[in-house]
Amino acid sequence: MSWARSVTQCVQSGGMLTSVEDLAESNFLVEHADLYTSKTSGFWIGMYRNVNGQLLWQDNSALDFVNWGEGQPAEDQLDHCVELSAFSGYWSILSCSSQKGFICKKPKIHPLLFALCLFTDAKKDKAYGHNMWILLTLVLIILLGMGFMIYFLFKIKIQSKTEREVRQHSTLLEHSHVLTGRDDENDSTNDKEKHEHSAV
Repeated sequence: MSWARSVTQCVQSGGMLTSVEDLAESNFLVEHADLYTSKTSGFWIGMYRNVNGQLLWQDNSALDFVNWGEGQPAEDQLDHCVELSAFSGYWSILSCSSQKGFICKKPKIHPLLFALCLFTDAKKDKAYGHNMWILLTLVLIILLGMGFMIYFLFKIKIQSKTEREVRQHSTLLEHSHVLTGRDDENDSTNDKEKHEHSAV
């Protein structure tokens, strides 16, 4: 993608096109960029020329280290942007509309720590599909959780309703037994009386 689109993508992901502060960082970038050489030959980095023609880093880092390829930068290419070669690690000036990958730098809690995101259009599509799977997995987990919660609440409700019915039934049985016991006493009294009447 173009340098301008690369800047936008980095900003949207919470970073900026990378600055390169020393040879160790340059080597680190080349080592990781080498993994993507089948998709692109180079990556946009965050160096640009201001209106005065001065080279600056997008993240305002000091320009203490450069790794220009032979014959670079040309003074007449003021409106061009800087690419890091995926093969050699050297920098060169290209038209900003050229289609390249890009490297974002995201600051972490400690300013010396950073995460690099190497992007190409193909990787962006792959990342989109990956993010979609993550989203679908999260939705599925939430739905399963809600299903279990509803199941257990329903089970508790049925169980408490059953316990209430059992208590009511046992109360009715006790009450019925008390009444039945009194009826038995009445029946035995009536039988006794009948016996006594027949004896007389």
